[in-house]
Amino acid sequence: MVVALGVVTAFVTGCGATPASDAGQPLVVRLYGSDANMTSSLKDKLADAPGLLTGMTGTSPLLELSETFQQRLRGVDPSLVDYGYAAEAYDAVMLAALAAESARTTTPTTVAKYVVAASTSGTLCGSAAACLPLAKAGKDFAYRGMSMRRSGLNDQGEPSTASYGTLHFGRDNTINTNLTEFIGAGDESLASTAPAPPFTAYPSLNSGKRPAALKVGGLMPHTGRLAFRSPPRFAAAKLAVADVNAAGGVLGQPVEWVDGDDGTDPAVAAATVDRFVNLGVQVIIGASSSSVTKAVIPKIAAAGRILISPSSTSDELSTVPDNGLFFRTAPADTLQAIALTDVIMRDGMHRVTILAREDAYGLGLQKNVKANLLAAGMPERAVDLISYPTTSENFAGLASRVRSDAPDAVLILGYDETALIVKALYAQKIGTAAALGV
Repeated sequence: MVVALGVVTAFVTGCGATPASDAGQPLVVRLYGSDANMTSSLKDKLADAPGLLTGMTGTSPLLELSETFQQRLRGVDPSLVDYGYAAEAYDAVMLAALAAESARTTTPTTVAKYVVAASTSGTLCGSAAACLPLAKAGKDFAYRGMSMRRSGLNDQGEPSTASYGTLHFGRDNTINTNLTEFIGAGDESLASTAPAPPFTAYPSLNSGKRPAALKVGGLMPHTGRLAFRSPPRFAAAKLAVADVNAAGGVLGQPVEWVDGDDGTDPAVAAATVDRFVNLGVQVIIGASSSSVTKAVIPKIAAAGRILISPSSTSDELSTVPDNGLFFRTAPADTLQAIALTDVIMRDGMHRVTILAREDAYGLGLQKNVKANLLAAGMPERAVDLISYPTTSENFAGLASRVRSDAPDAVLILGYDETALIVKALYAQKIGTAAALGV
């Protein structure tokens, strides 16, 4: 059952739960988060509340990135404080470039037919310098870059396997990277086995049919509630463009990066897509949130452009009609739900309240985590679901509901409003032992 903020239904408390009459006493819980809020960038939203996130744990699609790659990203953006979805954004650009080279054209509807194949069969290669020559020679290859190390995309154009980091907030409201653990999810056998489309000859330069240069547009938030998570993705996408161009570009021409904003808002994103189409952009990297991506896929499909999201994870997106033009390098939340459940159950939690944004990301992940918790043996009555409108700013009612539930774990599936939720919980003496000082 999903309960909207402010709507209270009866709930049977479990053994050992703190009754509502003890409202004046601290309610110590384990706080958990997911990819959208497990970031050191959240510190900026809690400047007046140092230490409030101490002990919060969560998961995010994450790999052990080499220090060299991290340094190169900081070379693009020296202000980076984390690298969330940087690998996925880098690989989104790389797959688009390699597919265009393989297709011998930058026409999006043709390029799209080569995207999955660029990751699934043939000689393994891990960089533009190594893969582009294979594409130019008409050889089968499988790109194994920053995020797709174990296997390639599946038939739906999304990762068949993924790596997740178990992250922990320290006392300064930033992720303590010394405590990060990495766990794998997915099944390599689910990678596509469809044969690669045939390679064709390059157009003759004397025929007047030289393909247009590849333009890649960034449909990620400079503004809105996910703007605080975007810097690593912009930096990685731009770095990938630079690496492709250093290796000779696509079809003998430099790839052009066109900057844009999705605003964490469907209307802003739609306007940006229109601008990209008018500028002749063939491949669009984004959007960041699942709800925005879901909203613009019909426009992308109608315009005949390619959309590759490095961070939209809702499993709903696997079945949205897209004319074969939507792909993602971020794994579907069916995989993250497994990782989150593993973390919660390993901690020995018995009663969980899951707070979620009312959008494709929040409600989808909430549903999947509950299903996995029940499959792991947690009773139905021990998992309570609460949702809130995406425009919410006041979470006092939500905090009251959590206190009445008296869980030992609270999972927050939110964006930057997570800071407001944690503050509202703390105002009612709900939080981690470290944050409450008990």
